[in-house]
Amino acid sequence: MLKSWSVRLTAFAGLFCAQMAAAQVEVQVVRSQTAGLILAAKISEDIAPGDYEALLKGIIANPGKHARKVVILDTIGGSVQEAIKMGRLLRETGFDTLVPASAVCQGACVYLLAAGRIKTVRGHVGVHRPYYPEGDSAQARGNTKGSSYNAQAYFREMNIPSSLVETMQATAPAKMRVLSAQELSQYRLN
Repeated sequence: MLKSWSVRLTAFAGLFCAQMAAAQVEVQVVRSQTAGLILAAKISEDIAPGDYEALLKGIIANPGKHARKVVILDTIGGSVQEAIKMGRLLRETGFDTLVPASAVCQGACVYLLAAGRIKTVRGHVGVHRPYYPEGDSAQARGNTKGSSYNAQAYFREMNIPSSLVETMQATAPAKMRVLSAQELSQYRLN
């Protein structure tokens, strides 16, 4: 049953993505013949300050009972702090996460993926250590200008193994480690 739902959701995602290709954050209600009303969000491009507010406004603008809530991810990453805020909002409001076959979820996007109640990955998920403007030594000293980045605490909230943080920290910010299907399962991301 879950597999057939994933197939239908992936087909729906293709249609939804085609309609919203230019959007960074967009939320709308979509009617599915089989599932009923679905609250669907798409987060694409670079995660940046202001995206949390756009997501919150989109959710508030579409009240009501929905058969499902799903966020479609296709982003190259961006602001870790913004992604953590968005991830907490997605978790609190009961969204599932989907990375369609034609999509990528890289860098800070993994925080959004981790927030899903049900996580479905058909595309690629890549991770790396966050980039700190003052360098890794500034982060090691805890000198990151008031940022509230705590990957271990966040992933613990999302019931994701702390070994994901170790994998991220082992990959330089300028590199990307694409997670295998086995690693996605190991980290409870799929």
